[in-house]
Parts: sequence; C-alpha cells; structure tokens
Amino acid sequence: MKNRNEWIEHLLEVDKKHIWHPFTQMKEWVEKEEIIIIERGEGCYLYDVYGRKFLDGVSSLWVNVHGHRKKEIDEAIKKQLDKIAHSTLLGLANVPSIELAERLIKITPDNLTKIFYSDNGSTAVEIGLKIAYQYFQQTGRPQKKKIISFVNAYHGDTIGSVSVGGIDLFHQIYRPLLFETIKIPYPYCYRCPYGKSPDTCNMECLTEAKKIISEHREDAAAIIIEPIMQGAAGMIKSPPGFLRGIYEAAKENDILLIVDEVATGFGRTGKMFAVEHENVKPDIMAVAKGISGGYLPIAATLTTDEIYMGFWADYAEKKTFFHGHTYTGNPLAAAAAIASIDLFEKEKVIENLQPKIRHLEKKLEEFRELPHVGDIRQAGFMVGIELVRDKRTKEEYPYGDRISHQVIVRARKYGIIIRPLGDVIVLMPPLCISIEELDFLLDGVYRSIKEVTEEYERRKG
Repeated sequence: MKNRNEWIEHLLEVDKKHIWHPFTQMKEWVEKEEIIIIERGEGCYLYDVYGRKFLDGVSSLWVNVHGHRKKEIDEAIKKQLDKIAHSTLLGLANVPSIELAERLIKITPDNLTKIFYSDNGSTAVEIGLKIAYQYFQQTGRPQKKKIISFVNAYHGDTIGSVSVGGIDLFHQIYRPLLFETIKIPYPYCYRCPYGKSPDTCNMECLTEAKKIISEHREDAAAIIIEPIMQGAAGMIKSPPGFLRGIYEAAKENDILLIVDEVATGFGRTGKMFAVEHENVKPDIMAVAKGISGGYLPIAATLTTDEIYMGFWADYAEKKTFFHGHTYTGNPLAAAAAIASIDLFEKEKVIENLQPKIRHLEKKLEEFRELPHVGDIRQAGFMVGIELVRDKRTKEEYPYGDRISHQVIVRARKYGIIIRPLGDVIVLMPPLCISIEELDFLLDGVYRSIKEVTEEYERRKG
C-alpha cells in the first residue's frame, strides 16, 4: 500500500467482498452502511482506523469488563504466551485451566463443584442440556427426556441452544432442524400477555409456569432460564420472586435447573451472578462472555457432585460424557480469565459498581419524558430502552423502518457505539466506566433518541 488512506480503502473493499457479518443483512451493509473499522481500544473507548474515538456502550457485545488494554490482563496473557498458547485437555491437563477452576468454584454458588470448559455461550448451554439429558438416562429415569424453556428465550445459535430458544425472528426458519421443547411464559411486564398492570399483577406468569412444570414432573429432565434478565429478547426483566419461584418449582418436581448466566454473569446485574439476587442454587450453570474480561473466547458449564457422579462408572459401562472442543481449557484464555477474576477482588469491582448503578438508574428516569420511550428496563448495568411509535397504545414502529438502527447510527456522531435489539436500545457499558463517562453515554443516547424520533414523525406527518 502506498499510504494509509489506500490501506483503509483496501480494508473496506476486502470487508465488503469477503466478510459475512453476524446478524447482518449484507445487502444493507455493502450498499448503505458506513463501515467503522476498529483498530485499537483503551479503557472504555474504541478507536477506528481514522483515529475517531467512540465510547464502547455495549462492552463489545457484552463481554468487556475492566476496559480495553487492561494492564493486568495484557500481562497475564503475555506471560502465559511465553510458556504455551494451547494444549489439549483430552488426555492431558494444563496449569491455567486448573487454577481457573479453583477461582470459579470460589465465586459461584457453593453447590457447584465441577467444571466443563468450552469456547462460547452456545456451547456452554449445549453442554448443560446434554449433561442433564444423559444424567437421567444413566440414573434409572430414562423417561425424563424433555427440556422446558421460556418464550422469547435466547441461549445461542447452535442447534441445541436454538432448540431451547424462542425468538421467532432468529429461530423460525430452523424449526425443522430442532428438537421439541416445552415452552412456558417469561414475564414481559410492559406487554403483559395476561393484560395485567403492576397494580393488578398476581404473578399469573409464575402460576402458569409452575403449573406446566408440575405437569411434566415425570418426563422433563431440565428447565433452562436466563436469570433476572432475558437479554436478546430485548432486555426483559423478571419481577422479584419469579426466578426463585421457578427454582423452587424445579426442586419440588425433581427437574434440573439450568441457568444461562452467559450475559448476566460477572457483575452485569450488580452481583457477581444474577442467581445471587434471589439465593438460587442451580444444578447447572453456563458462563461465558465476561469470564475473560472480554479478551479471549472461553466458557464453562458448572454442575454439582450429584450430577457428576451420574457419569462416574467403569469404562466398559459407556457412561462417559462424550463431548469436547479443540480449545477446551485453552491456557491463554484461562490466564486472561484468572487475571480478570483477580481484578474483581483487587479493585472491588462489585462494591464500586453500586453507586454507578444508582446513578445510571437516576439518569435513565430522564428518558421517560421522551414521547417515544415506552419502557425502560434495568438490572444493574444491563439496560433496555424500548422505543414505541405511540406511547399511549404501545404501538411499535414498522419493522422495515429500522428506527433503532437510525438511533445507533446517530449515536456514532456523538462518539458512542451501541447496538439495538429490535426497537430496544441496549446499554451495557464496561463495569469500569466512570460516572463522567456514564453521563457522556447517556447524554448522547438521549439526544440520539430524541432527534431520530422527532425527525421520523416529521417525515411521516
């Protein structure tokens, strides 16, 4: 390349010609989008190839915890790289995966004692589903085969995790490939399917869920839930007591509880894990995303001694859990995760997060005055701002108008990177963000929503 501008043009050309981006209509991407190519990061900020600075308002898709280029994690990876980058866990062990297991056991619910590593949230969930199914097959209850999952759930994009998902926009086309699950309602209080309001709610959704769980006592192996907040559904927050009610119903009916803490884990809801809000001790827990502080792909599925012993047998009995991944327990990723977990304690991340959560909650109240903000849902540092065409009727914007996409594009002009879920604007900044940076994020998002929705109404008349 002759100069930097030519290099940038070459990157844009290659991206458009060869890269298929996730959850992206590529025709729009290639023909209409302004493509931002990120070159580096520092703290809560991303810098593109032109040197423009953007606040990372969604933690690089919900993974970054301590900021980009965090010294302690950088050094941990470099130190490990001087030893070895990867060694398989099939037939061998490695130092970082062992040390990480010890750290994870200390910070997760005390009934979880065994760890199976993988690469990402989808695989962590898939492992949990297979473990639950195989456990009952090998402990004298082979009729317990079904999985109970929630309406509008999202657990990843592998076939097993899609099977327990429930977002038709993402999953409908794959239905012929999927296994059948039992669906139960998840509380969407803003658009309550029972027509209730907070004043009249008697947790009908929980009553219905308990009824379905009870009906499947004999044939269900597990129930899987995103605790406290359904992420990809649009940041749908469950009311206090719902998670605990599901946990108790699962216990009462001898059904394993799988919690998907991929998005909610590692401080996102204001506690290390969302289950802590309601003192829930799951049988199986999937973690990923923030586990390495947003550095490298690694995931873990944690389970109990009781479940582990359902696979404990002489080799000839063929009760082994025949599942694995090439990069299971990768030393570099495990080293990053150890450093990240150590930072939670060293920098008192959860403790220092509390005043920022309260500040965020207070600032979000200002958004309620906007005529096209229908609902605001917050659990710690997980926020969804639902946009509506008509606040009184809760009328949604036409799908093809992409109002939320217009908002995130406008936010870039204010130096902010965010992403929507449908017409829900998602905010999930790194936990290390300062109060001043939070204000910068919220002010820019407020202006973007206000300007875009006002312009839309003027165009539509």
